[in-house]
Amino acid sequence: MIDVYLYSGFLGSGKTSLLLHSIAQLKAEGKNPAVLMNEFGELPVDSDSVSASGDVPLKELLSGCICCTGSEKTEAQLQALLEDYADIDVILIETTGAAHPVEALDAVYSPLFADRLRVKGIVTVADAPRWLHREQLSPRIHSLMLEQIRHAHVIALNKSDLVTDSQLATISMELANLNTSAPIVQTVQGKLDFSFIEKTLSAENSTHHPIISGKNLPLSSKVISFSHSVMKEDVEAWTASLPDTVYRMKGYIPIEGVKNPMLFQYAYGMVNWMPEYVKMPERLVVIGEGIDQIAWND
Repeated sequence: MIDVYLYSGFLGSGKTSLLLHSIAQLKAEGKNPAVLMNEFGELPVDSDSVSASGDVPLKELLSGCICCTGSEKTEAQLQALLEDYADIDVILIETTGAAHPVEALDAVYSPLFADRLRVKGIVTVADAPRWLHREQLSPRIHSLMLEQIRHAHVIALNKSDLVTDSQLATISMELANLNTSAPIVQTVQGKLDFSFIEKTLSAENSTHHPIISGKNLPLSSKVISFSHSVMKEDVEAWTASLPDTVYRMKGYIPIEGVKNPMLFQYAYGMVNWMPEYVKMPERLVVIGEGIDQIAWND
């Protein structure tokens, strides 16, 4: 299993600086990190910084957000990393500043390689000066920033040197009220010890319920496997019974009377089925909060 860490945060918050520090620390420990980087523009500006940091496997998603350019592109880039580089220990994924954390994870969790990747969690970089002036943002962007904080497993309160001690204390308290479980670390220029991230997100996984990210964290995932074909109606009835804290589901479900497992997707209460023309792995990835007890009952 390859550990995966997702770096989130608003535009210009310092995600790339954190990423570069993490790469350097991992390489110093003798590990082989790889990077999947998402940029808005046609030119890989931030990616060039990663390339300059040394021989690090790098894949890019340009001209769009990881959560709205299509999860197929993300899956293809991750698949390429796994196939082209056999010695990867850790994958670091930097999203654009406009990526919603749930949707970004949805693009990363693929039933195709769910048994090879272990998503440890989300590290969100919060921009201290921008947080002070967040009310000046549009309602949509303001809401996105709050969601990035709320779903974080670790919060790096960056640019802490650019605000006063009093302001820093206020910001820290406000972030803690918004996310009661994520530790908040004050940073300058994205300098955060990767060993702290690793230790924080190293909660033991349940042996009975295969949680992919850290147990008891705000946002987690699990994989459900199917041992035999099922009825579509049963799947939809089961889906309707799930709590609102299940945000996304995606996978391939074997359906009675259908040759190949069908692609099943769920988001915001909506279910979508699509036929597949090749044999796919019969498993479903569930993303949400407090989903430890969710299971498929045969």
